Parts: sequence; structure tokens; C-alpha cells
Amino acid sequence: MAIDQDWLAKLPIEKVDEFHPVSGGDINDSYSLQTANHHYFMKVQPGRGKIFFDHEVEGLHLLGEVANTPKVIASGEINGDGYLIQNWVDTGQGSQFDLGKMVARVHQSHAQKFGLDHNFTAGKLPKINTWQSDWITFYLDQRLKPLVKLATENHRWNDWREKHFLALCDQFKHYYATHQVQPSLLHGDLWAGNFMFETSGRPMLIDPDVFYGDRELDIAMTTVFGGFYKDFYSGYNSVYPLESGLEKRLPWYQLNYLLAHLNLFGETYGPMVDQILEKY
Repeated sequence: MAIDQDWLAKLPIEKVDEFHPVSGGDINDSYSLQTANHHYFMKVQPGRGKIFFDHEVEGLHLLGEVANTPKVIASGEINGDGYLIQNWVDTGQGSQFDLGKMVARVHQSHAQKFGLDHNFTAGKLPKINTWQSDWITFYLDQRLKPLVKLATENHRWNDWREKHFLALCDQFKHYYATHQVQPSLLHGDLWAGNFMFETSGRPMLIDPDVFYGDRELDIAMTTVFGGFYKDFYSGYNSVYPLESGLEKRLPWYQLNYLLAHLNLFGETYGPMVDQILEKY
């Protein structure tokens, strides 16, 4: 697609004087927009319509009640292209201890059940968020098993993986049959690319995929690809201490993100998936 002045003139903001592409991940096209009075960041999803960003907008609003997030200016659709406009954020350096405290405060936002009030099916990996009172049901049936099903359809699954996956599920069910989980608001995609620091040093959370679940699922994501340091966990535990035995439970949750990457990017992530599955 081509962003031109005719397209930009349909945005619900004042006239755009300058715009140019910027980095913003591999899912969306991203732009800097400069008007006479404001500087904006805009993401565009060509041909996917407004619905593509509705989930992110709700996530930013939910997180924004307890954490620092970009301000949503507008979202909508132009010529079939979905867009999301946020305030521009100048980045700097900050404290991971403060970041950990912020994430802990997010996790202290609780719900009565696991899930969310809507599914997200506009992405490459559908997220079924039907409310559940039981964490075992939600996590296995609405997160892991759909990813395994997709991997099977993509010819990225085999009998060995299936055997060890079922054993992992049995351990998961056995453990949580006697351990309660309180539904926490989760960022849902908490890797190092989804936080930043403002020039003031204040941490900020971006690009959420929210739902209410076990907070250890977010923590597991911080351990998969790096970028989170000891200070982060110290800050987190100073606000909302993690329960003992976390190291044993982390692989159950790391698998969720690695299965997602296996489906999105292929067998490159197969060895990491197998490294977890071989434990069971």
C-alpha cells in the first residue's frame, strides 16, 4: 500500500505536514506523523480494517489504568486499511527495577475469571479468550492446544512431540488441581521489544495482547528471549512477590511462546520447543 496525502487527509487529526516510515516491528507498517502542533506515531495494517487494532486499543486502556502506556489518539479504517495513532514517545534510559514494579502493579489488577470479553482472531495466531473459572481449562484448551493443532496443520508436529506434550499437560493438570491461581491482568506479549523508557526514565509498556491469566505466564515470556535483568525481578518482587517453585513451572509457560514462534517462523524454533518437551 502507499500512504499519500489523500490517505492522510482522511485521518481525524489536523493536517499532516511531514510523515515518514519508522521501525515498528514486522507486523505493521509504522510512521512518524508531524503536524503543526503535534508529533504522532501511527501503525497501519494494510487491508485488515479497523478490527485489527481494536484489541490493542482495549489493551492499552486496561494497562493504562495502572501503568504507563502510549496515549491512544485515534483508531479506525481508511480504504480498508486499519490504523492506530498514538502520541510520539521520545526514548531514553531507565531503571529495570522501576519496570519490574510497574509490571507487578499490572498483575495486581485482578478479575473473577480467566480470559477477556472478546476473542482476537484478526492476527495470524487466533486468541480464544472465552471466560473460564478454571485455569487448567483456559490454558490448555485455549492457548496450548490450539497452537499444537496449528503446528500439526503446518506439518511442524510429530509423534514424539505429541507424546511429550501430553505428558507435560498431565503434569500441569496434576499441579493446578491443588494450587489456586488468581486471574491477573497480563500484558500478554512481554518481551524486551515491548517496553521502553521515556527520556524522563519512566518505563512504558507497549503493544499489549491482554487477557486475565496466571501472572507467571508474563514472567515466563521475560525469560525466553532475554532483555530482562536481575533488577527487573527485584523490582517486581518488591511489590508482588512471586511464589516459590517458579523455576519448575516456567517451562509450562515458555512453551506457549515457543509454539507461537514455531507456527509463525518455522522449524528454526523446533529445537527450543523440543528442549522443553524432552523434560516430560
